[in-house]
Amino acid sequence: MRGPNLPVDVIVPRERPRRWQALVIRRLQAEGHDVAVLHDPAAQSWPTAATVLLGLERTLLRKPDGGLAATLERIPQEPRRRTPALRLDLAGNVARGDVPTIALRFNGAAGDFSAAAMVAAGGLVDLQAVLDGKTVVGEALPMIDRREATSLGIDDVFARAATLLVATVRAFAEGRLVDLGKPVAEGGESGFTGAYLTRALPRLGREAFRRARFRYAHWKVGYRFHAGPGAAETGRLGTGWRVLPEAAGRFYADPFAFHREGQAFIFVEDFDYAAGKAAISVVPFNADGTPQPARIVLEEPYHLSYPQVFERDGAIWMLPEASAGGKLVLYRAESFPDRWRAEAVLLEGEISDATLLDHGGRLWLFATHRDGFGSTSDTLAVFSAAALTGPWRPHALNPVLIDRQRARPGGAFIRTGLGGLCLPVQDGTLGYGGGLGLSDLLALDDGTVRMAAPRPILAEGDWPFPRIHTLNRSGPLEVIDGIAAVPRRG
Repeated sequence: MRGPNLPVDVIVPRERPRRWQALVIRRLQAEGHDVAVLHDPAAQSWPTAATVLLGLERTLLRKPDGGLAATLERIPQEPRRRTPALRLDLAGNVARGDVPTIALRFNGAAGDFSAAAMVAAGGLVDLQAVLDGKTVVGEALPMIDRREATSLGIDDVFARAATLLVATVRAFAEGRLVDLGKPVAEGGESGFTGAYLTRALPRLGREAFRRARFRYAHWKVGYRFHAGPGAAETGRLGTGWRVLPEAAGRFYADPFAFHREGQAFIFVEDFDYAAGKAAISVVPFNADGTPQPARIVLEEPYHLSYPQVFERDGAIWMLPEASAGGKLVLYRAESFPDRWRAEAVLLEGEISDATLLDHGGRLWLFATHRDGFGSTSDTLAVFSAAALTGPWRPHALNPVLIDRQRARPGGAFIRTGLGGLCLPVQDGTLGYGGGLGLSDLLALDDGTVRMAAPRPILAEGDWPFPRIHTLNRSGPLEVIDGIAAVPRRG
């Protein structure tokens, strides 16, 4: 009964189910599973006050669709065609039976409404997929991108609830579901209305006031030349940083350092406020270490960032992030550094910050993959190929992990002593751009991806913008970035 055509019972509330639950069903069907949909008449609906407040907030934010927490009139029942091999309890309170049953815990609570209450209170939500009420077989730490908006934060959580459940069913069907050896979290539902009125609304107001005065997110790029151990080796930013000058009406971010014939360059995301998107620019350095003005070298109709530049096979390549265009494109330098030609589309989809690694006789890409909903910063996917231009194949364990602390790369892999490798990873615990860590690569092959828990890079030193999310180095040139509070003009 196992395999792609696994017979699965999905149990949903009979009254007022949620859109995220219907999303789980659609995705399981799309993967080829034989899905029966059953109703739980005892499942409790969300309080009317919570639904009204979230609806008003989405109207204020011009997001009238209701999101993944939107109430549906009903999810139609689908009768069984075969005896189920697995049950998914999306209602949160189904009694145990003879069929293995997987349910979600939201910070230890069984009902999805607890996630809404936690987000309203300003907290983060950790998810567990629990088998038969006693064994943790999956986990996720969803990223919440816009923490001032409760309704959007709930969307991020429910998006990863769907991702986690579909991945868990896939692992069960393929016979690789394992006990993670972690205790089942315990928790109860807390009040929503009080948390929303006393914490969420003031938070939303403060953010609206801040955005009226300051740019939403303005990044600054830092650089330094030094021969000694850098931030990756010391675990701290240290001193000697200079701010890369920027043109008016723009900011620079995602710096990558590169040397060519003895000259240093920084490639950056060059965001133009007037255009509402970024191109890729290069900043050459004089022999005395003085940066020259930035100039655009690559522009597309959509947003570009994370310009990873590297040399391989006798050519210079750039692999920028282009998730807004729905594809990951590899570019070759026709005339370095100013002219680039699209060489190949490596991957389709919302792929963010794809980072190249040559390891074990193969090429690998580590990236985050947004599956249509939720954050771009919490779901790690790995791909491999024999050649740079592909074909690139997804790893059997994708999504490798769902973790706001270490899923999204923040720079090129770093080779450490004794042949080790570590990856700079973005830590979204405090929000996007909240910090950076270093995660050691412990194992990587066609059947395994293991990354160590990240070691944080401490913001000790003279860099004035400690909320960083990129670290790179080429020879003595080390580069970082950080968020700055920049007032709006006019």
